[in-house]
Amino acid sequence: MNKRLIAERFSKAIHTYPQESGVQQQIAERMIDLLKRYLPHPSPKQVVEFGCGTAHYSRLLYQTFQPEKLILNDLCSDMQSCCIDLIDKGATFISGDAEKLHFPEDTDLLTSCSTLQWFEDPENFFRHSIHYLKQNGYFAFTTFGEENMKEIHSITDKGLPYRPLQNLEASLTPFYTIVHSEETICSRSFKSPLHVLRHLKETGVTGTGLQRWTRRELNHFCEEYIARFGNHASVSLTYHPIYIIAKKKKS
Repeated sequence: MNKRLIAERFSKAIHTYPQESGVQQQIAERMIDLLKRYLPHPSPKQVVEFGCGTAHYSRLLYQTFQPEKLILNDLCSDMQSCCIDLIDKGATFISGDAEKLHFPEDTDLLTSCSTLQWFEDPENFFRHSIHYLKQNGYFAFTTFGEENMKEIHSITDKGLPYRPLQNLEASLTPFYTIVHSEETICSRSFKSPLHVLRHLKETGVTGTGLQRWTRRELNHFCEEYIARFGNHASVSLTYHPIYIIAKKKKS
């Protein structure tokens, strides 16, 4: 996976992402609801979020839990500019690849929304993540399942290696107790396949080889998309969010 290209695409989408990321924002809001339900009281004092992006979820975390220490991370260093309001309130921003960084230990909550699907080796991250958490610390994240953007994959055979919920749970259980997990399927409608591609570009999801097509390839993509996933008025794009909240096992 080309992390440099991924960071570059998300950097170019900084100004369009907030308007186009309605699904991701809904996912973040759902995760906050789940955390309020399943995290113990008192609220977590130290929170680390990896893959913070334009900081929608970060602001919800801050507003909801008021942590004493909030550490934000993103692969793309340009995302720091999206976190200035939180940095002014005491948050810390660390740029870099979360799979290679060492986050502070004694963390109460390690969390992320819509990021883990970009990892090369989530299982290795799960194994190391327990060292960042206090005893009884929590790891809560959302990612996407196998049905995510199935329309794109079925036509282009390109996309991310989305993992089933059961596989994620199996990789976590040596280190964590699963407190809650769920998955949903939702669909967005667009006027045309070109509008789908524009949506992907404006949310930064073009780091997987979708951007270099000849006109013939583009026309073929549009024709196939309409034939398989369209009607007289629109075409669809599927999202498959997965939510997991896990508690560190006692060592």
